[in-house]
Amino acid sequence: MKRSVLLGGVGVAAILLGPGAAMAQDASALEARIAQLEAELNALKTEVVAARTQQAAQQQDIIRLETRPAAAPAPAAPATPGDGFRIGAHTVKFGGFIKLDATASSYSGGDPANGDALREFYLPGSIPVGGADEDTATDFNARQTRFWFTTDGMVGGHKVGSRIEMDFQVLPGAGDQRTTSPANPALRRAFVTIDNWLFGQEWTNFQNTNVLPETADYIGPAEGTVFARQAQIRYTRGPFSIAVENPETTVTPFGGGTRIVADDNGLPDLTARYVMARPWGEVQLSGLLRQLKYENPALTIDSSATGWGLSASAKIKVGAQDDLRLMLSGGDGVGRYIGLNFSNDAVLDASGELDTIGVIAGFAAYRHIWSPGWRSNLIYSVQEVDNDTVLTGLGVNSSAQSVRGNLIWTPLTGFDVGAELMFGERKLESGVNGDMTRLSLFAKYGF
Repeated sequence: MKRSVLLGGVGVAAILLGPGAAMAQDASALEARIAQLEAELNALKTEVVAARTQQAAQQQDIIRLETRPAAAPAPAAPATPGDGFRIGAHTVKFGGFIKLDATASSYSGGDPANGDALREFYLPGSIPVGGADEDTATDFNARQTRFWFTTDGMVGGHKVGSRIEMDFQVLPGAGDQRTTSPANPALRRAFVTIDNWLFGQEWTNFQNTNVLPETADYIGPAEGTVFARQAQIRYTRGPFSIAVENPETTVTPFGGGTRIVADDNGLPDLTARYVMARPWGEVQLSGLLRQLKYENPALTIDSSATGWGLSASAKIKVGAQDDLRLMLSGGDGVGRYIGLNFSNDAVLDASGELDTIGVIAGFAAYRHIWSPGWRSNLIYSVQEVDNDTVLTGLGVNSSAQSVRGNLIWTPLTGFDVGAELMFGERKLESGVNGDMTRLSLFAKYGF
């Protein structure tokens, strides 16, 4: 329509302005110009449509950006620890507990001497045998009190930690309960960790301290437990750990007699451990391989043997709060690792050669939670020794067993009071035996 109007106007103008030929030429030129203008107008319209489309797309992008979740903030710097204090790159902490023990003990085979560790701990190899029964002996002490220092930090991109732990189990001389009841600090643990490595004195890698039951004295079911702390180098990766540890050989003389602590080993003890944790509990398998060695030039003795041991332990959840704890250990030539060296590693034969001594031991413990703050533990423990009595004689330890039950109350955080009744028995190859019965009361505050 616009084109018709324009052509009509051009025709009127041509009639008014000049001759027909000239007017026809001018009309042709105008028509071409109009066509060009229409093309430019169409192009402009296309650009406007494209611009509007782009603008709408940009609006949608803006909407998407505004509704997209915000990016996670950069990790915040680690919070300042709630306890401990800083020294350089390390956080240093101090802790421990104060513990009072009161025991009333009776022994069927004789009364231990004043200052004997048996008066404070259950040591199956020290139960008197063959003596006279005496009245109940009562003892109070605070020597199981313990303290520790730890450090933890990053040094040169490596995680570095350390621990020093001591208690007061060493008595000066035979001990003195008449006036001041002194006790000397004794080293328990002292090690440094660098990433996966440990260097220093720690519980043996052959042991699983996680399954030890809660008892009045920290040794607990001694005859059935792997129990040793010693210097070592350990590497841990995930659930697996391997260590070389301080060697030592304990020997029974031919025919029996006083224990020989040889101190002649040339190779370290080798231990390995694997831990498997599951929702129902934990299982650990560990192994020990060691050299036994004894030299005595005066007697022309120079002998060595190989010892080995295996241990399996578990802590199994029972119901919502209770648990069952188990350990079974055994082998040849591993006596000093089990039951506080209840049996020796080896015995000398008539020609001065070492013959390994076999042993098997274990315990079972059930922990029951009565109510918040109240709990009990029922524990049975046993060890059997496979002595060759032709070599050892009849005066050596043959077996030991114990049973105990306790009730522990935590009236406030960190403070425990408890009572425990236990019975333990030691038997020699000759058939002579002795037993002890002990009632323990204790109070402990941890900080």
